[in-house]
Amino acid sequence: MSEHDIKIKALLQDLHDAVCSAQEERNFSEKNLDNISKAHDKIEAENKLSPYYKHKLKNFYSSALTDAEKECDALKSGLEIITKIKNLQEEKRMAMRYTGSQGGTDQPRKTMRRGVLMSMLQKSAQTLPLWIGKPGEKPPPLCGAIPPAADYVAKPGDKVAARVPSMEEEEQWILAEVVSFNQLSNKYEVDDIDEEGKECHTLSKRRVVPLPQWRANPDTDPDAIYSKGTLVMALYPQTTCFYRAVICSQPKTSQDEYMVLFEDSSYPDGYSPSLPVAQRYVVVPKEMRDGRRR
Repeated sequence: MSEHDIKIKALLQDLHDAVCSAQEERNFSEKNLDNISKAHDKIEAENKLSPYYKHKLKNFYSSALTDAEKECDALKSGLEIITKIKNLQEEKRMAMRYTGSQGGTDQPRKTMRRGVLMSMLQKSAQTLPLWIGKPGEKPPPLCGAIPPAADYVAKPGDKVAARVPSMEEEEQWILAEVVSFNQLSNKYEVDDIDEEGKECHTLSKRRVVPLPQWRANPDTDPDAIYSKGTLVMALYPQTTCFYRAVICSQPKTSQDEYMVLFEDSSYPDGYSPSLPVAQRYVVVPKEMRDGRRR
């Protein structure tokens, strides 16, 4: 069993404990909620709120709030553990990929079938962690539409939008995976996600845009959602390429996708019909952050 597997096994036990803790807190909460409901029934039956029941309700609500906060903390702990497990799995995959995972042979790595790749990208978008902050806490960089910090460096295995040379066009934006970053040259080495093991690019930092690491909730963090009319780079459905697009409508819930209009000269108005794109695959490169609208 590898070191990664040992750590993952321990974290799975921690996750089990966190889930059990959350369930215990929920059971306590249900008792208080039941007491609140009974108290309200009694008040309605008597058609008055006596000082006794007013005091009792205040205590019940206070206890229910405390129980809810404890349950929330347990659930957050579980989500953090899941993120750690996913990171370890990614580290294991990268270690196997770049340190002789194929028995020391020089055979080229196999290219992933396109259907499998598309399914993987969709699952990655759906399982992107949801940012859940405390009341008044602002979402961090790389949450939804919040850009990365100026000194941020993506880690090996991170998915990014990368501007690369193209034979058909002058340049194009592709979905890529970070292999490494050279601090001296300030350049990334990235692999085209659609040509794993075949197409590697060395790019300056300004040509690489990290993808969001958290989904944003439109209800609690609307500032982390791109507004309608924002010019973006969005991953065209069923492809691994980013194209210029305009936000047509925002996601209404954290599970929803953006609806975007891709720039397309084959249509009379220069834009495609609206198409859905997940939060994970909508970015704004630094040179586009000037607030231009359609």
